[in-house]
Amino acid sequence: MNRNGNPRIPLLSPKMGGNEVFYIKEAIDTNWVSPNGENIAAFESALETYLGNNSKVASLSSGTAALHLALI
Repeated sequence: MNRNGNPRIPLLSPKMGGNEVFYIKEAIDTNWVSPNGENIAAFESALETYLGNNSKVASLSSGTAALHLALI
């Protein structure tokens, strides 16, 4: 319930598949808690390969950042 006594409607229910703790610990242990690093680079590269046609990919920190970049 929120302050007004109304039930909360969650925007997203988290789904944990089992490897999350491993990857969170790895990110903290390797000090990769910013929007760059080995996993990000590998993801961008794999997506560029999948898309083909000389595609370029940029991972962003949020959907808001992606919308802002798209509008620019």
